[in-house]
Amino acid sequence: MKPLDRVKELAKKRGWSLQKVAMEAGIGINSIYRWSSKTPSTNSLQAVADVLGVSVDYLLGNTDEMHSNKKDDKTVDLEQDTTILALDGIELSDDYKQFIIDQVRSLRKLRGDDE
Repeated sequence: MKPLDRVKELAKKRGWSLQKVAMEAGIGINSIYRWSSKTPSTNSLQAVADVLGVSVDYLLGNTDEMHSNKKDDKTVDLEQDTTILALDGIELSDDYKQFIIDQVRSLRKLRGDDE
């Protein structure tokens, strides 16, 4: 599978267009489309991988392991972020995601952690 195919697949799961991925990655709006006929630059690949939360090796098809190699973890707001949550390799539905959010809120309220 080519990098373009992997990016299309990941963008579709997030409900994003390739232009949105490119904008989030800070590269030219049509740059990713050109990957069908041109080898992407290392910087562009890394930027797109970072936005999609995967490794460059995953985009290149060198591995099926999606996890990013980035060491600096970011805080993710489950209600605001489009990060795909999965358990045992199976993507969690929006209903499951909302259930998790509701459970965490209930636990925080019970413990008095909410400010």
